[in-house]
Amino acid sequence: MPNKNIRHYVDVVTVLAQKDFKIRYRNSALGFLWSLLNPLAYMVILALVFSVLLRNNIPNFEPWLLLGILVWRFFAIGTSQSLGSIVGNPSLVSKVYFPRYLIVLSSNIGSLLASGLEFIALLPLIIVLGVNLAPMILLFPIVLGLEFALVFGLSLSLSALNLKYRDFYQIWDIALQLGFFVSPIVYDSSLIPSRYRFLYSLNPVTRLIEFMRDIFLRSSLPSLQESLILLSGISLLLVVGFVIFRHFESRFVEAL
Repeated sequence: MPNKNIRHYVDVVTVLAQKDFKIRYRNSALGFLWSLLNPLAYMVILALVFSVLLRNNIPNFEPWLLLGILVWRFFAIGTSQSLGSIVGNPSLVSKVYFPRYLIVLSSNIGSLLASGLEFIALLPLIIVLGVNLAPMILLFPIVLGLEFALVFGLSLSLSALNLKYRDFYQIWDIALQLGFFVSPIVYDSSLIPSRYRFLYSLNPVTRLIEFMRDIFLRSSLPSLQESLILLSGISLLLVVGFVIFRHFESRFVEAL
């Protein structure tokens, strides 16, 4: 019986993830191409501003910038899409029995698929821009998996809180706008004053961006200390996410 339930839950997540992925590009003339044009447009605009007007001296600035944008897009889109995952599926929540966190998980898997395809599709551009890829890029799935765990942990909290407090759409939108500028997407983290650098690095998105740039651009491994801090932070957010989700789960039906 447990194995049967597990297979059933896997089927549910697969169907919901496929549905979520298809809905993103439904009725769109360019479909998945928008996922490539969006980060490319950001890269071009920001590269012009920061390399031509503001004269930054970061080596391989365009691919450096593109990697930061791609990491941020997965985080921002993944959490934003899942914010309404419970609210947007009232029939599943009220009429069908299965663990409700699977709805959030399926939304995040859809975002993971889209983000993974973005990285793969834009990889030739990174090479064209002058980056010599090293075997370190084989660690890419691990870094993306860590970001998925981060997105899932936050999504559990956000989807449950959004059901209780419908203002969370607006609150999270403001938080993401702030987060874009407190993450090292368009500037190097070395610009942060040394007395604030450790506090700044506690932002898990900061570490994920740096990890991705390490393996793609610097052919280096993150330090053990940095890896442990990131793992600890993500694990904490996962635990907190499940606690908050479970706390509100019994009230989902009446809140819909």
